[in-house]
Amino acid sequence: MNILCIHQNFPGQFKFLAPALVKQGHRVVAMTMQKVETKLWQGVELVPYTATRGTTPNVHPWVSDFETKTIRADACFRAALLMKQGGFVPDVILAHHGWGESLFLKDVWPQAKLAIYCEFFYHPQGADVGFDAEFPVTDEGEVCRLRLKNLNNLLHFEVADAGLSPTHWQASTFPESFRKKITVVHDGIDTALVAPNPDVSLAFKTAKGLDLKLTRDDEVITFVNRNLEPYRGYHTFMRALPEILKLRPKAHILMVGGDDVSYGARPDAKRYGNKNWKTIFLDEVRGMVDEASWDRVHFLGHLPYQHFIPMLQLSRVHVYLTYPFVLSWSLLEAMSAGCAIVASDTQPLHEAIKDQETGRLVSFFDPHALAQSINALLDSAEERARLGANARAFAQNHYDLERVCLPQQLAWVNSLI
Repeated sequence: MNILCIHQNFPGQFKFLAPALVKQGHRVVAMTMQKVETKLWQGVELVPYTATRGTTPNVHPWVSDFETKTIRADACFRAALLMKQGGFVPDVILAHHGWGESLFLKDVWPQAKLAIYCEFFYHPQGADVGFDAEFPVTDEGEVCRLRLKNLNNLLHFEVADAGLSPTHWQASTFPESFRKKITVVHDGIDTALVAPNPDVSLAFKTAKGLDLKLTRDDEVITFVNRNLEPYRGYHTFMRALPEILKLRPKAHILMVGGDDVSYGARPDAKRYGNKNWKTIFLDEVRGMVDEASWDRVHFLGHLPYQHFIPMLQLSRVHVYLTYPFVLSWSLLEAMSAGCAIVASDTQPLHEAIKDQETGRLVSFFDPHALAQSINALLDSAEERARLGANARAFAQNHYDLERVCLPQQLAWVNSLI
């Protein structure tokens, strides 16, 4: 069977699935906007494509998102035509359609089955938008913009034969008319790789340039975002930080994440000047923490994966907060590593974190409750061990890559023909 994967940042969510399909004997070709240095990756043939224009300056803000997606779809469409002329005909097209690339591929190969990765469907209320009253939606036209932002989803629904979603909650955001076509299977976690390690250590330089090495003998609290921003509760964690540092005079706080934004808006320049979210909330609590305590707070930026896993293995308490939005891989990796987890009591968490069973849930908006829950866990090695063991068992039983997720994904792909 000929299988075509579409992901502008390939492999993305197809990191394990695409090579597994090759091992099953399928020919797998992947189209990507990434720069390709080799034409073959783990048996997958790589085909790059490039957009030849950018979004029109000063275009109406409600349609700029769809224009950008159309430009990408056009680039992918042109590259697909060349592939067709070269004789390639896919039986199945697997696409992360969120950036628009796969919008016109059924016009190139109408007989192919198109299956899309259903990550999120936007809503003006009841999900991420309007969730955090501290950052209210002030533009009455936001509801209109969101409706148009879903154009890409809606147009794909007309041509897609099937969908795949990583969680039941994410699938539930999609309209009922298409939801029946969605199969829920997570991307999968390598629970053999991401496992507890009592002998782990992590060495790095502090902000003052000093060498620091942490082991399981140290009290370590971890917090992970792709970028430090309100969507993932960075502001709540920072507001809990002074109390955490006071309650835990020996704790080291390891914070992973960049200075940009991944999901939400950048800070309003009129309200915050030219500061980024990291600086805004760092400045808010800076005067509440003495200099010696700040030496125990470590901003690690974007951490390479070979150091990210040891960091989780070090963690005595891992904190994960999120708006009602896409669930992060990092939470499930922390569970697989056996971390005792304190998480926000928001809908995406409810599938993985059962309060007092696989972790503890606290209000997203309550820094004091967050600090107290962290402190209580750090006071009880027995409770941390219980929650961590339960979290790992849950990850193994529901999200293990080799035993659970990948077999289900492969069966799903093979069922499309």
